[in-house]
Amino acid sequence: MKGKKIHSIHFWIVLFLVCSLGHGQPSNQFQEILLKGSVVEEVNYAPISGVEVSTNNGGYTITNGLGEFEINVRIGDELIFQSSDFETVRHTIISDEDIRLVVEDYRGPIQKRKTSSDASHVHLLDSANQYKKIDIEKSIDFIAQSIAVLGKNPNKRLLSESLAQLGEIYLYHQQYDLAISNLEDALKANKTIKAQLLLGEALLKDKQFVNAERELKELQDQKRMVPYQRIRLYELLGDVKKGLNQSTLALEYYEEGLQVAKKNQVAPKITDLTSKIAETYALANRSIEAEGYFDSSLELSKKESPKRAIQESEKVADFYNRSNRYSDEIRQRKNSLSQLRDLEDKVITREEGIVGGDTITSQRINYKIGRAYAAQNKLNEAIPYLQKSIVEADSDDDLLIKKEATRKLSEVYEYKGDFSKAFRTYQDYVTLVDTLYVRKEQEISRLARLNREIATKQNRISSLEQERELSQSKYSLALTEQQLFEARTKWQKWLIYSLIFGMALLALTAFFFYRTNKQQKLTNNLLALKSLRSQMNPHFIFNALNSVNNYIAKNDERSANRFLSEFSILMRTVLENSEEDFIPFSKELELLKLYVKLEHSRFTEKFDYSIEVDDNVRVEEFEIPPMLIQPYVENAIWHGLRYKEEKGLLKIHVNQPSEGLMVITIMDDGIGRRKSAALKTQNQKKQKSKGMGNIKRRIGILNEMYRNKVDVSISDLTVDETGTKVVVKLKKD
Repeated sequence: MKGKKIHSIHFWIVLFLVCSLGHGQPSNQFQEILLKGSVVEEVNYAPISGVEVSTNNGGYTITNGLGEFEINVRIGDELIFQSSDFETVRHTIISDEDIRLVVEDYRGPIQKRKTSSDASHVHLLDSANQYKKIDIEKSIDFIAQSIAVLGKNPNKRLLSESLAQLGEIYLYHQQYDLAISNLEDALKANKTIKAQLLLGEALLKDKQFVNAERELKELQDQKRMVPYQRIRLYELLGDVKKGLNQSTLALEYYEEGLQVAKKNQVAPKITDLTSKIAETYALANRSIEAEGYFDSSLELSKKESPKRAIQESEKVADFYNRSNRYSDEIRQRKNSLSQLRDLEDKVITREEGIVGGDTITSQRINYKIGRAYAAQNKLNEAIPYLQKSIVEADSDDDLLIKKEATRKLSEVYEYKGDFSKAFRTYQDYVTLVDTLYVRKEQEISRLARLNREIATKQNRISSLEQERELSQSKYSLALTEQQLFEARTKWQKWLIYSLIFGMALLALTAFFFYRTNKQQKLTNNLLALKSLRSQMNPHFIFNALNSVNNYIAKNDERSANRFLSEFSILMRTVLENSEEDFIPFSKELELLKLYVKLEHSRFTEKFDYSIEVDDNVRVEEFEIPPMLIQPYVENAIWHGLRYKEEKGLLKIHVNQPSEGLMVITIMDDGIGRRKSAALKTQNQKKQKSKGMGNIKRRIGILNEMYRNKVDVSISDLTVDETGTKVVVKLKKD
């Protein structure tokens, strides 16, 4: 071979038959096979590790310590062997036979015969990789064992491999903090391109865009990157720029990656990058360019596999949806539905390698088609698709889609004027919400348990690292003692160095424990918030529904419809805001107005109300925890104004005394807190205690997480203890 290399070499490929010679090429051009092989040198057949093996369709792996590799290929793919120690080799796959690459005149580093601990390390890493996607606990256990077999003075390269693979496992399971920490440790042990790319990806997924860009840009001048790594580098840099809303720079990186992918015929990455360019144009509101690239990515995906074609088809449909091109969206999704029926596997992961990522299923597509018809006001066409989505979701136990489709179907019936069906369907929706809430609590409990187990296993790995460092410290101290006998004059200097080293080690240990405790505390706070958010007092919901019943009993259909419509808007808004720690105050104000209006319509004879917002208040600049004000307003109505003999007044006033502070004041001239407490039943006291307790806990957690952002004070309105005044102070970020 000719080419500009470090030295000239020759090589040849030996094929070992695994199947019979008459074994033909599979008829399905998309069928993948697991190809096994090895790379060795000619003289002693010694294994050559670290050789990068890739295909023109995006497959990529590296030979292990035994010179062996496994890679998914299709018949007709081109297999590419790359190393800095010999010229690049290309081989076309014509069968599923094992492949051995034998390198003549090889002068690079030969992998030495493995010790028993090194062989165990390779085996344990292979086992960890096998369990990476299906059992995170087992996978981490194997990593811990792989570190343990290296002993107290491990090979830095092998230690780095273990830590990098641990970071990759955490990255797959979206444990980004742990992934970043372990990948940084891997780079400290031994800096590799793979670990640095993974670290850049982890920082990107954790939305640390500036840090991710800094890490990835270090690789731009790296000369020893294989084409697949170079493509991945440009793709990640493009993702970073897109995350920073720098569309022009993102497009430049994607285009560079696309050029490398086309030059090296890496077909999947050509499709991926074309699709990402289209998405970036769409985000920049350049619809014409976006549509052109989406057309290209759609055609390219059809040449890969049916699953990839459906994934891209749904991306294009989402683009049509964002552009309000509902007819095109419906046509595209019906095409996806048709292709999905032809597949054996009816569930397709939207983003490969992301646990719990969005999936493409028949019920999701039918729901989106129904939603698109509803957006066009084609209600009769929307109903069958929504009903089919509900049936399929019920069959697959997909409660989330069933809930969304049921909600949309209730809205469609309401728009059609079929209020009885709308009400029945809405009742089904409420039931599904309750079921989902129970499941969500179970899932939160399961995740909390899993996080504790992961933290325990990570602590075990950290302990191994600490034992290794302590062992090295002991060795240094022993060496110091020996040198004291040989040279008394150096005694003080070595003692000082040893003390400094010990203090640094203790500080590092304290830091690890502090970081672990801080992470656990944050996790506990988040779990507590999820369980406390959006808990509206149940008696309001039941009384509101009773009010609808009363209207219906009185044949007051117009009032019943109006009340039910406003009540459904309130409940839908509460549910939509339930996942957020803070929402814009403008949303909370609208929700509050709607709630007070509903309560006033029920107790017109009991109170009047006013909601005043000073002209200087910039409500759009402040954020507030959802449903924070409502419980105080509810208490004012139910426990203050409702028991007053004459008609009372509820007043809500919002002012902004300074640039960074907004004050919300709730005042009622009701019977007062002391008299209200005397009138309450035992059950009412318990209900109030629980509701107010939840609010106090939410405020306490949020203030701890966001540095005292919310302050609430409650006092009597007058000196004779009648009336109540609640003052909520909200600080700007």
